[in-house]
Amino acid sequence: MAANEDQEMELEALRSIYEGDGCFRELSPVSFQYRIGENGDPKAFLIEVSWPETYPQTAPVISMDAFFNNTISSAIKRSILDKLMVEVEANLGTAMTYTLFEYAKDNKELFMENQPVNTVTSVSNSISIGTPDAPANKKKDKKEQLSKTQKRKLADKTDHKGELPRGWNWVDVIKHLSKTGSKDDE
Repeated sequence: MAANEDQEMELEALRSIYEGDGCFRELSPVSFQYRIGENGDPKAFLIEVSWPETYPQTAPVISMDAFFNNTISSAIKRSILDKLMVEVEANLGTAMTYTLFEYAKDNKELFMENQPVNTVTSVSNSISIGTPDAPANKKKDKKEQLSKTQKRKLADKTDHKGELPRGWNWVDVIKHLSKTGSKDDE
């Protein structure tokens, strides 16, 4: 069987197995992501598997570079990838994407046992937007103050939502046409 036929069969199998599974995502016919753990779980991680042209005779490319994994330390990522590569070597020559995802699901606690739970705060603290030297207590811009008369006129023009009524700036079509006349009058 050719590599492309093996890939097509595995692709069909993956689609049928993971149909409706929110953790599985097909990025392309040769690239897949699977989230191990629930969305709010601090020890959840995402595995991306991509097939080269000669897959399954050659090893797939396994990545944990997704944004979802930013809270995981690089040592933990390396450890997970090393353990998955051992599994890849054992299954070389056979369809192994499902096997890798299931292996990762079964060993999630073992993979993430050294991952601290409060990593999210340290990552979010290291990301800063804007200039760090800007003073935090900057004065707010004052709104323009309206007098009672100005407020009353504004309220008379607008509806209860503060919007001008429909057609407030329309040209009176009949008045305009009566001044310009029609082409038949000439």
